[in-house]
Amino acid sequence: MKNGLQLYNTLTRTKEDFEPLHAPNVGMYVCGPTVYSDVHLGNCRTFISFDLIFRYLKYSGYKVRYVRNITDAGHLEGDRDEGEDKFAKRAKLEQLEPMEIVQKYTLGFHEVLQMFNTLPPSIEPTATGHISEQIEMVEEILEKGYAYEVNGTVYFDVEKYSQAYNYTILTNRNLEDMLANTRELGGQDEKKGRLDFALWIKAKPEHIMRWPSPWGVGFPGWHIECSAMSAKYLGKEFDIHGGGMDLAATHHTNEIAQSEACNHVQPARYWMHTNMLTVNGTRMSKSAGNGFLPLQLFTGDHPLLAKGFSPMTVKFFMLQAHYRSTLDFSNEALDASEKGFRRLMNAVNLLEKLVPAETGDFDISQLQKNCVDAMNDDFNSPVVIAELFEAARIINTVYDGKGRLTVADLDALKQLMQDFVFDVFGLKDEDTSNVELNAVLDMVIELRKTAKENKDYATSDKIRIGLQSMGIQLKDSKEGTTWNKI
Repeated sequence: MKNGLQLYNTLTRTKEDFEPLHAPNVGMYVCGPTVYSDVHLGNCRTFISFDLIFRYLKYSGYKVRYVRNITDAGHLEGDRDEGEDKFAKRAKLEQLEPMEIVQKYTLGFHEVLQMFNTLPPSIEPTATGHISEQIEMVEEILEKGYAYEVNGTVYFDVEKYSQAYNYTILTNRNLEDMLANTRELGGQDEKKGRLDFALWIKAKPEHIMRWPSPWGVGFPGWHIECSAMSAKYLGKEFDIHGGGMDLAATHHTNEIAQSEACNHVQPARYWMHTNMLTVNGTRMSKSAGNGFLPLQLFTGDHPLLAKGFSPMTVKFFMLQAHYRSTLDFSNEALDASEKGFRRLMNAVNLLEKLVPAETGDFDISQLQKNCVDAMNDDFNSPVVIAELFEAARIINTVYDGKGRLTVADLDALKQLMQDFVFDVFGLKDEDTSNVELNAVLDMVIELRKTAKENKDYATSDKIRIGLQSMGIQLKDSKEGTTWNKI
């Protein structure tokens, strides 16, 4: 097991040594999607980031239990227990049952993540599958005096909790300011305090998704599901809790409060958050009209996109920014990533064609160390990519006959690419996976070789120029002819 990993903990606002509770076992919980619509790109960035973290922890020798939930109940339009249920609203729009909506968008979510070649989590629990655990947790919080029931709805008492615990520990906000900036309670509001939130909500007669409880028929609040399910599968205290930074102020703050009120312990030792997306410098959002879905990005079917970009190009683009940095989408940036990804894959494909020498000119072990050091520095994928481009430069230099690698160097270089390009980053070569294209090009290269042997240089040049116009470059060497996409 490789040591030395440091990660940024939102809870302490510092970079800390990673020390799991029960090494080599690691428990990681990541807030999953609310499956009432197509998964958006911000979600995808979060899940790609935590896929990277999951993969690297496994690469480092840890045995990881990765839990990522599916929210399929209890999420109202407003984060403060207001508005319609998101599933009921979508079900009415599409004239379907709420669980048909759940099934439709859960399948869509999985399909998109498969396109990005992310690993499935160890466990993917649903809110509706854990109603009893949520009810039990609400009962415990009531019993310990940190909640109250009004007309079949149970609310968490933030003021009472704040007398014993720090409600704003995750965000470091001032509680008095929060109270001052939160709207006055209306005459019809059942809550005692402005910041109180629902643990269990009484169902109105028209509400379809409903379950019996000690307080009457209702449904769980949004926040309680993650507290209940993380405790069930990872224990009352576990290692890493992750999600998008937009969840920190409300959802994760309330998760901590619920878990501490119930179990008297912080649920996670390390809280990790991914940053937001922007488009041409402006925050991506539906209201701004600059938000696009993953499939729109792949097809180019959006007014802001000049063309479509492959899933691996988009993933590579995301990995070129640190997960805690803002990621800005633009056609120019995506074009640059497309070229960079192709250059990297072309270099990987040249590895098998390199001929080893007795002596070497490059220190491959230093590249490997630099990649590990970068990942140990809070999963710094941009630095790893810079090292991989240096490896690509070495491969091209050797292929051009301007440098040498020993057998050991070559083996180390192959291992480096396998470790970081494929195992840790989860990238895959979309171009050379096309077996039919390989076969056709092999045949065309053979025809060109025959033409050259017959001194039919006109045909030989015509083949080379024709392929180049289609984005395929031929390269002749004493070992034969190879090709790559340009």
